[in-house]
Amino acid sequence: MSWMMLAAVMFVPALVFGAIWQLFPSPDEPPRWRTFLANRLEHLADRIRPHRPPEYDPFTTLRVQERLSVVADHVRALELDPRTFARAERIIASQLAYDQLLVEACHLAGVEVQPAAKGDPAERFREEVELAARGWAW
Repeated sequence: MSWMMLAAVMFVPALVFGAIWQLFPSPDEPPRWRTFLANRLEHLADRIRPHRPPEYDPFTTLRVQERLSVVADHVRALELDPRTFARAERIIASQLAYDQLLVEACHLAGVEVQPAAKGDPAERFREEVELAARGWAW
């Protein structure tokens, strides 16, 4: 019993002193209770605030359309030039870049991207048709 009393006499004041010491801020950081309270209030504010959809930037759409047209023209030029060095590899790489731009365009236009193998021409055609139906042109 005396060991428990000795431990209580030594540790309880140390814990109280440590808790009080935490209330005083250091010059480098704000007090922990203030950051904890700020985080809790921010979570509460997130629940109360009305959900706003992200702002739409039309220049992002324009940039993706422009890049799609450039990459599509590049693929067409590669397909028409029979003397290009490593032609097949360049066409494949360009088509994969085109597919990535199509996925980005689908996200911007709200088109569902279905899982498919890389370079799947059927999925590429479906995405192109969906984008064209939504008014996209490149």
